[in-house]
Amino acid sequence: MVITLLTDFGTADYFVGAMKGAVLSVNASAQLVDLTHDVEPHDVEAGAFTLLEAYRTFPPGTIHVAVVDPGVGSARRPILVVSDNYFFVGPDNGLFSYVYEREEKCRVFHLTNEEYFRRPVSATFHGRDVFAPVAGALSQGVAPQTLGREVSDYVRLAPLAPSCTHEGIQARIIHIDRFGNCITNLTRVELSEESITRGARLKINGREIRSFRKFFAEPDDESEELFAVWGSAGFLEIAAFRQSAARLLDIERGQEVSVSVPPAVAGG
Repeated sequence: MVITLLTDFGTADYFVGAMKGAVLSVNASAQLVDLTHDVEPHDVEAGAFTLLEAYRTFPPGTIHVAVVDPGVGSARRPILVVSDNYFFVGPDNGLFSYVYEREEKCRVFHLTNEEYFRRPVSATFHGRDVFAPVAGALSQGVAPQTLGREVSDYVRLAPLAPSCTHEGIQARIIHIDRFGNCITNLTRVELSEESITRGARLKINGREIRSFRKFFAEPDDESEELFAVWGSAGFLEIAAFRQSAARLLDIERGQEVSVSVPPAVAGG
């Protein structure tokens, strides 16, 4: 059984190793895979995006353990999310929001059965004492209903989809990667190739992006320092060749991106 780990722990301390030990103590044959441990500390949205873009590359039945948990020890609930093909274990703080949007069916369980927790449970390290051993139990075939009770009032972040009006599209930056590429929440559903051909424009922080490319090093008008490109995640990205678009634009995640598309010319 494959179990992935995504955290904001980094690798300098013992945290990741201890989580792996807690899983293997329950199922010594589990196959552990590190998604990343370099999510910015406490950045739930970054964790949610990273999980969204990685989880479906794994085989059905994979258990994804995600721990970006600034509320550890508080009243926030530990949960298990069950979709048709995957399991997700972590805190109920919005970390699985984009999974809820992507998956047609999700059942969410509040983890309450302490029989499956590592004892004693630390108030500050649920990754080791709750989430890791629960993942180990799941990999051994323990049923979700045994681990806790089903709930429907789980926490969700703001929806991914941009808003579309007769005045245009209001999108936002949902992620900035380590290269400084600014990933918007625009997909081909909202911005078609026909709209781009008609002359779609992106406006952000007082700058206008008019150039659309197929890949980063594509020859284009060299006067256009910034350009848009469809990224591997399926979202439109604002980029600059061998430069940080985020630095050039002086923007952060969450900033609005306005999209205008000239009206279609009636055929004659």
